[in-house]
Amino acid sequence: MAQPRRAPPEPVQLPRGLIDHVVPPFARFMRIEAAGGAVLLLATVAAIGLANSSWSTGYLALWDSPLGIRLGPLELARSLRAWINDGLMTLFFFLVALELKRELVLGEMRSPRLAALSVAAALGGMVVPAAIYLSLQWGQAGQHGWGIAMATDTAFVIACLALLGPRVPHSLRVFMLFLSIVDDIGAILVVAIGYSHHFDWRMMALAALCIGLLRTLGIVGVRGMSVYFLMGAATWLAVDASGLHATITGVILGLMAPARRWVSDDRLYRILGQVVSHPTGSQDAGETRDRETLQIAEIAVRESLSPVERLELALHPWVSFGILPLFALANAGVDLSWANAVQPVATAVFFGFVIGKPAGVLVFCWLALRLGLASRQPDLGWSHLLGGGLLAGIGFTMALFIAGLALGSPLLDSAKIGILAASIFSAVAGVAVLATAGRPRARP
Repeated sequence: MAQPRRAPPEPVQLPRGLIDHVVPPFARFMRIEAAGGAVLLLATVAAIGLANSSWSTGYLALWDSPLGIRLGPLELARSLRAWINDGLMTLFFFLVALELKRELVLGEMRSPRLAALSVAAALGGMVVPAAIYLSLQWGQAGQHGWGIAMATDTAFVIACLALLGPRVPHSLRVFMLFLSIVDDIGAILVVAIGYSHHFDWRMMALAALCIGLLRTLGIVGVRGMSVYFLMGAATWLAVDASGLHATITGVILGLMAPARRWVSDDRLYRILGQVVSHPTGSQDAGETRDRETLQIAEIAVRESLSPVERLELALHPWVSFGILPLFALANAGVDLSWANAVQPVATAVFFGFVIGKPAGVLVFCWLALRLGLASRQPDLGWSHLLGGGLLAGIGFTMALFIAGLALGSPLLDSAKIGILAASIFSAVAGVAVLATAGRPRARP
């Protein structure tokens, strides 16, 4: 007589609490990059509203309040706004560099010819807007702000693409993401070269020594994040004291992060197999073999992701929902007066973004394709590149960052109005073009 078939055992799961019903939806929300653009937009509206309200005096004074520490003769102090712009924004550029390295090593931009198209577009989107700005401000008070119109805001660009949903091809999202990343890297290099001053070569040598030590730690196999954090902080202090803008530290350290994982899938599965098959030891034992096996498994699971991926996963929510909105609150407040809006600086910034960005993206893409340096995905048409070039004119975060370094009041307020006006126009025009652009047929 046949034995009745036994039902398979239920999968083993961890106990579930109330928080487990809340975390998954919130985690899915955090994974959506466009949500960061929505939070950034709310922070921008709040900053502009406060700057034009009866609380404007207290609001502006808050960001200028001094904050720092003193240890005997040594003092490290600056305004709250400066700590945000120089300190917290270093983490933003660190994340940008991590994303760049991940795309080049692990992502869809591993193909040099596909990556070359975004790089060419980013270069055109920096050179042409800067040239238009300089042509309108040559010999005038705002000439030093030539780097303002070179930047693209990644969060707002991704948010605009998210509004269009499946109407835009996936290749355009990848193209724009990589363009924005390269653009941000180029902008911080412009800051480091064009807006730094009073170089102290001894401090630069000390910063180079710290970077060399960081590289040595990676070569010999040190994997503790706390050690790298302390060395990174020392590098930031040395770069800050050298006269270079300290945020360049984030780019350097991000590009140095290893993109290859330490534990392969095969080794991970063998280690986890040991955990499953190993007999349970005595609960009274201290350092038992069971515990050692579990500790090895814990390390293996963590190290099955590369440091670039782990750092990006850890930092992305904090940057998108914390640092960038805080930056907007500290820097986006501007007096919306007609006197500021009609200044030549506002006009130069506006036309640099609105005309220079799409023109530079299209011309440099055409040149790269014509010279055979790059290739274009079959579903990425010229109408998509035009719409993407218009969206690249949203230069909010980095444009405000560079404007704060290059200009003083009242030119800074005029530049902010130009940045806001150009970002609004570019967002509306880019979304309109992409909404009407059809999907091109695949080329043979």
